[in-house]
Amino acid sequence: MHRSTDGNVLVMKVALPLVIAVGALALGGCDAAPDGGGGDANSRSRPGPSVIAPGKPGEGAETLSAKDAQKRRPDDSPNSADYAYAQMMITHHTQALLMTELAPKRAESGQVKRLAERIAAAQGPEIGAMEGWLNSHGRERESGGHQHEAMPGMATEAQLRTLRAARGAAFDELFLKLMITHHQGAVTMATDVLSEGNNVQVEEMANDVVAQQTSEIGRMRKMS
Repeated sequence: MHRSTDGNVLVMKVALPLVIAVGALALGGCDAAPDGGGGDANSRSRPGPSVIAPGKPGEGAETLSAKDAQKRRPDDSPNSADYAYAQMMITHHTQALLMTELAPKRAESGQVKRLAERIAAAQGPEIGAMEGWLNSHGRERESGGHQHEAMPGMATEAQLRTLRAARGAAFDELFLKLMITHHQGAVTMATDVLSEGNNVQVEEMANDVVAQQTSEIGRMRKMS
């Protein structure tokens, strides 16, 4: 490449295409809408995320807007079975706590003592959760509780007196026997509300009871 006699001519021949290219890039950047705004009217009015709603058996799925999907949520208003379950299970759990309180000083087996601790640690918070649920739905815990005979698995007053009087291996044996029956009653109550109730929160609590207490029944049977 030779130099022009005009010292500036070479510079212009090289620089001019560069200026044109840079200008084109700048104009292109101005035309592009930045993220989060400045787009055309159609882009600003696009609907939000869609939701795939499964169809009934034999029917295809539907694509709904988030707003329409929210409208289709099933009504999970509590019914009488939900309220009765919460009230009765509070009373049911309370008796279990009374039984576990006896274990530290009366049980002989370390396994029985640890089991009683686990039961108390689980059922105490569950009572609080059910009381909170009742309060959030305009109900309060019934001060008198439900009749014991109306709830499966409940120990009688005579059985509780015998348990209080027992010590050592005799306590362990009776505690396991009564608690297995007590847990079986709780599972029955939870299973009933799963088929008769309507509230999602109650359903979740009942499923927890079924899973946890079924597991503990198996553990207690091995211990007895």
